[in-house]
Amino acid sequence: MTPETTVLAGCRAATMAGAGTPYGLIDRAAVVLAGGRIAWVGPEADLPAEFARAPRRDLQGRLLTPALIDCHTHAVAGGHRAGEFEMRLNGASYEEVARAGGGIVSTVRATRAASADDLVSTALHRIDALIGEGAATIEVKSGYGLTVEDELKLLRAARRIGQARPVRVLATFLGAHAVPPEYAGRADAYIDEVCLPALRAAHAEGLVDAVDGFCEGIAFSPAQIARVFDLAKALGLPVKLHAEQLSNLGGAAMAARYGALSADHLEYLDEPGVQAMADSGSVAVILPGAFYTLRETRAPPIALLRQYGVPMAVATDLNPGSSPLSSLLLAMNMACTLFRLTPEEALAGATRHAARALGLADCGMIASGLRADLAVWDVEQPAELAYRIGFNPLHQRIFGGRA
Repeated sequence: MTPETTVLAGCRAATMAGAGTPYGLIDRAAVVLAGGRIAWVGPEADLPAEFARAPRRDLQGRLLTPALIDCHTHAVAGGHRAGEFEMRLNGASYEEVARAGGGIVSTVRATRAASADDLVSTALHRIDALIGEGAATIEVKSGYGLTVEDELKLLRAARRIGQARPVRVLATFLGAHAVPPEYAGRADAYIDEVCLPALRAAHAEGLVDAVDGFCEGIAFSPAQIARVFDLAKALGLPVKLHAEQLSNLGGAAMAARYGALSADHLEYLDEPGVQAMADSGSVAVILPGAFYTLRETRAPPIALLRQYGVPMAVATDLNPGSSPLSSLLLAMNMACTLFRLTPEEALAGATRHAARALGLADCGMIASGLRADLAVWDVEQPAELAYRIGFNPLHQRIFGGRA
């Protein structure tokens, strides 16, 4: 027993470990923390004798879960787009908003103008909101710089967030997010002259944990994304993809052929795409915030994903334009109310399956040997985490064994 060993007792533990019971729930549970890891979990009555003298914290019947994981965010970006939100509500079309300087071009302009310090400062407000709801791991994408240096600036800012806060940040290169104005009509030239060189430079600097792309008619074709993925694979980096959000270009199936960690959005995913994801083990990342904000009407094929056993993660898609959502709890509620996930699926989606979508095997469940990233909640039942709207029942977050 190490000197820092602690026993969390008197709790209900939703282990999310697939132990054959809903939520992997253990009533009257005890969890032993040692060296930043989980050393043991089980019924308190079965606590091994070696831990009997360890310091004990009574959680007084509270619910204990794995800390939450937000596996899809664009948390580092310049400016905001509240003005175009208001324009749309006043009847402006997408084209009218774009002609007025709105859309992603607005965010790119603001991001390029912002200093690295400014990007970190504004991102920390969003990150703090996620941490305040029990998140311990957050993915952050680039994609709003769209020059070599500005993409590097975004990825460096993402790394700094993990140094400024007690949170694990994974940085994803999203150079193939949009074609910038200076490359209008020349997407292949952008890939050659900006995206691929930026990826090589970011990898050389140790700034990239995964590579993403946006496969849509308004962004990049499957063939163009494949060129980015070929380089990612040559560099030994895992891939993921924004796919089938607005149309079906077969992006999810293409990503599956590359062994993608995940395909995200998926409103227009068809059965062959679901089958391809099931065969590759790719996670379906469900993003209800964008569906809600854009007032979409076509939901992801949840029944098909269940039928084929494709794991479903839930994330905020936090970004300035289509999903200005910094609440993972609300994303869980939206996944249930808009897409009819069960509360258990929503919690698994923000813990166990979110970890898998990031290629992580050391978190997302309460199990021996995993990181001691945990959340203590002032609720009686796990379903309450997805049930309440605009209410944060977090009592305490534990990160690497430290409260």
